[in-house]
Amino acid sequence: MKNTMMQKNKKNGKKSFILLGLTLITTILILMLMPEKSPEIIETSLSYFKQMALIFPAILILMGLFTVWVSKEFVMTHLGENSALKGIVVAFFLGAIPTGPIFVAFPMAQALRKKGASYTNIVIFLSAWACIKIPQELIELQFLGAKFMLARLGMTIVFITIMGVVINKLLKNEK
Repeated sequence: MKNTMMQKNKKNGKKSFILLGLTLITTILILMLMPEKSPEIIETSLSYFKQMALIFPAILILMGLFTVWVSKEFVMTHLGENSALKGIVVAFFLGAIPTGPIFVAFPMAQALRKKGASYTNIVIFLSAWACIKIPQELIELQFLGAKFMLARLGMTIVFITIMGVVINKLLKNEK
Protein backbone atom coordinates (compact mmCIF):
# COMPACT_ATOMS: atom_id res chain seq x y z
CA MET A 1 0.00 0.00 0.00
CA LYS A 2 2.71 2.47 1.00
CA ASN A 3 4.78 1.52 -2.06
CA THR A 4 1.78 2.17 -4.33
CA MET A 5 1.29 5.61 -2.80
CA MET A 6 4.96 6.46 -3.34
CA GLN A 7 4.71 5.40 -7.00
CA LYS A 8 1.55 7.49 -7.44
CA ASN A 9 3.25 10.52 -5.85
CA LYS A 10 6.26 10.11 -8.16
CA LYS A 11 3.95 9.90 -11.17
CA ASN A 12 2.06 13.04 -10.07
CA GLY A 13 5.38 14.81 -9.47
CA LYS A 14 6.54 13.97 -12.98
CA LYS A 15 3.26 15.25 -14.42
CA SER A 16 3.69 18.51 -12.50
CA PHE A 17 7.22 19.01 -13.82
CA ILE A 18 6.10 18.23 -17.37
CA LEU A 19 3.28 20.78 -17.06
CA LEU A 20 5.69 23.35 -15.63
CA GLY A 21 8.14 22.70 -18.47
CA LEU A 22 5.41 23.05 -21.10
CA THR A 23 4.25 26.27 -19.50
CA LEU A 24 7.78 27.71 -19.50
CA ILE A 25 8.38 26.65 -23.12
CA THR A 26 5.06 28.19 -24.19
CA THR A 27 5.86 31.41 -22.35
CA ILE A 28 9.31 31.65 -23.95
CA LEU A 29 7.82 31.02 -27.41
CA ILE A 30 5.18 33.71 -26.90
CA LEU A 31 7.83 36.14 -25.66
CA MET A 32 9.92 35.44 -28.76
CA LEU A 33 6.98 35.70 -31.17
CA MET A 34 5.53 38.83 -29.59
CA PRO A 35 8.42 40.80 -28.08
CA GLU A 36 6.28 43.96 -27.84
CA LYS A 37 4.05 42.16 -25.31
CA SER A 38 6.99 40.94 -23.21
CA PRO A 39 6.74 43.53 -20.41
CA GLU A 40 3.01 42.93 -20.00
CA ILE A 41 3.42 39.13 -20.06
CA ILE A 42 6.26 39.21 -17.52
CA GLU A 43 4.41 41.65 -15.25
CA THR A 44 1.24 39.55 -15.28
CA SER A 45 3.17 36.33 -14.69
CA LEU A 46 5.05 37.84 -11.74
CA SER A 47 1.81 39.19 -10.31
CA TYR A 48 0.20 35.73 -10.40
CA PHE A 49 3.34 34.16 -8.97
CA LYS A 50 3.38 36.62 -6.06
CA GLN A 51 -0.32 35.99 -5.41
CA MET A 52 0.26 32.23 -5.37
CA ALA A 53 3.38 32.55 -3.19
CA LEU A 54 1.43 34.55 -0.61
CA ILE A 55 -1.57 32.23 -0.51
CA PHE A 56 0.14 28.86 -0.94
CA PRO A 57 1.51 28.53 2.63
CA ALA A 58 -1.95 29.19 4.03
CA ILE A 59 -3.40 26.58 1.66
CA LEU A 60 -0.87 24.01 2.86
CA ILE A 61 -1.71 24.73 6.50
CA LEU A 62 -5.46 24.55 5.83
CA MET A 63 -5.05 21.31 3.91
CA GLY A 64 -3.03 19.81 6.76
CA LEU A 65 -5.68 20.83 9.29
CA PHE A 66 -8.45 19.57 7.04
CA THR A 67 -6.74 16.22 6.60
CA VAL A 68 -6.37 15.77 10.35
CA TRP A 69 -9.64 17.27 11.58
CA VAL A 70 -12.12 15.96 9.01
CA SER A 71 -12.53 12.20 9.07
CA LYS A 72 -13.05 10.02 6.03
CA GLU A 73 -16.28 8.75 7.58
CA PHE A 74 -17.61 12.32 7.93
CA VAL A 75 -16.88 13.10 4.27
CA MET A 76 -18.36 9.80 3.07
CA THR A 77 -21.50 10.35 5.14
CA HIS A 78 -22.07 13.98 4.17
CA LEU A 79 -20.53 14.17 0.68
CA GLY A 80 -20.13 10.55 -0.45
CA GLU A 81 -21.95 8.57 -3.15
CA ASN A 82 -24.90 7.85 -0.84
CA SER A 83 -25.29 11.36 0.60
CA ALA A 84 -28.04 12.27 -1.93
CA LEU A 85 -29.72 15.66 -1.42
CA LYS A 86 -27.91 16.22 1.90
CA GLY A 87 -24.56 15.97 0.07
CA ILE A 88 -25.65 18.44 -2.57
CA VAL A 89 -26.74 20.97 0.07
CA VAL A 90 -23.51 20.52 2.05
CA ALA A 91 -21.39 20.88 -1.12
CA PHE A 92 -23.20 24.11 -2.09
CA PHE A 93 -22.80 25.44 1.44
CA LEU A 94 -19.08 24.57 1.60
CA GLY A 95 -18.47 26.19 -1.78
CA ALA A 96 -20.52 29.35 -1.16
CA ILE A 97 -19.03 30.36 2.19
CA PRO A 98 -15.35 30.97 1.47
CA THR A 99 -14.09 33.91 -0.46
CA GLY A 100 -10.89 33.92 -2.41
CA PRO A 101 -9.56 32.71 -5.71
CA ILE A 102 -10.76 29.43 -7.18
CA PHE A 103 -7.27 27.89 -7.14
CA VAL A 104 -7.59 27.65 -3.37
CA ALA A 105 -10.55 25.28 -3.85
CA PHE A 106 -8.75 22.70 -6.01
CA PRO A 107 -6.53 21.21 -3.26
CA MET A 108 -9.58 21.08 -1.00
CA ALA A 109 -11.56 19.31 -3.71
CA GLN A 110 -8.74 16.80 -4.12
CA ALA A 111 -8.70 16.13 -0.38
CA LEU A 112 -12.48 15.71 -0.37
CA ARG A 113 -12.25 13.25 -3.25
CA LYS A 114 -9.51 11.25 -1.50
CA LYS A 115 -11.74 11.02 1.57
CA GLY A 116 -14.66 9.66 -0.45
CA ALA A 117 -16.70 12.62 -1.71
CA SER A 118 -18.66 11.89 -4.87
CA TYR A 119 -17.81 13.54 -8.17
CA THR A 120 -21.24 15.18 -8.07
CA ASN A 121 -20.41 16.93 -4.81
CA ILE A 122 -16.90 17.85 -5.94
CA VAL A 123 -18.32 19.54 -9.06
CA ILE A 124 -20.94 21.32 -6.96
CA PHE A 125 -18.34 22.42 -4.41
CA LEU A 126 -16.01 23.85 -7.09
CA SER A 127 -18.83 25.45 -9.08
CA ALA A 128 -20.39 27.00 -5.99
CA TRP A 129 -16.95 28.39 -5.06
CA ALA A 130 -16.69 29.94 -8.52
CA CYS A 131 -20.29 31.13 -9.00
CA ILE A 132 -22.01 31.52 -5.64
CA LYS A 133 -20.54 33.58 -2.84
CA ILE A 134 -22.71 34.92 -0.07
CA PRO A 135 -21.04 38.40 -0.10
CA GLN A 136 -21.34 38.45 -3.91
CA GLU A 137 -25.03 37.60 -3.70
CA LEU A 138 -25.62 40.55 -1.38
CA ILE A 139 -23.85 42.92 -3.75
CA GLU A 140 -25.78 41.47 -6.69
CA LEU A 141 -29.01 42.01 -4.73
CA GLN A 142 -28.09 45.64 -4.06
CA PHE A 143 -27.18 46.50 -7.67
CA LEU A 144 -29.44 44.23 -9.74
CA GLY A 145 -32.40 43.58 -7.47
CA ALA A 146 -33.96 40.57 -5.80
CA LYS A 147 -35.76 39.25 -8.89
CA PHE A 148 -32.55 39.11 -10.94
CA MET A 149 -30.45 37.70 -8.09
CA LEU A 150 -32.96 34.96 -7.25
CA ALA A 151 -33.45 34.00 -10.92
CA ARG A 152 -29.71 33.80 -11.57
CA LEU A 153 -29.03 31.99 -8.29
CA GLY A 154 -31.84 29.50 -8.92
CA MET A 155 -30.68 28.76 -12.47
CA THR A 156 -27.08 28.47 -11.28
CA ILE A 157 -28.03 25.95 -8.60
CA VAL A 158 -30.15 23.89 -11.02
CA PHE A 159 -27.51 23.76 -13.76
CA ILE A 160 -24.59 23.16 -11.40
CA THR A 161 -26.51 20.23 -9.90
CA ILE A 162 -27.31 18.79 -13.33
CA MET A 163 -23.67 19.21 -14.36
CA GLY A 164 -22.49 17.46 -11.19
CA VAL A 165 -24.83 14.49 -11.71
CA VAL A 166 -23.86 14.13 -15.39
CA ILE A 167 -20.12 14.33 -14.66
CA ASN A 168 -20.52 11.79 -11.86
CA LYS A 169 -22.24 9.36 -14.26
CA LEU A 170 -19.60 9.93 -16.96
CA LEU A 171 -16.69 9.35 -14.58
CA LYS A 172 -18.34 6.33 -12.94
CA ASN A 173 -18.82 4.72 -16.36
CA GLU A 174 -15.19 5.43 -17.21
CA LYS A 175 -13.86 3.16 -14.43
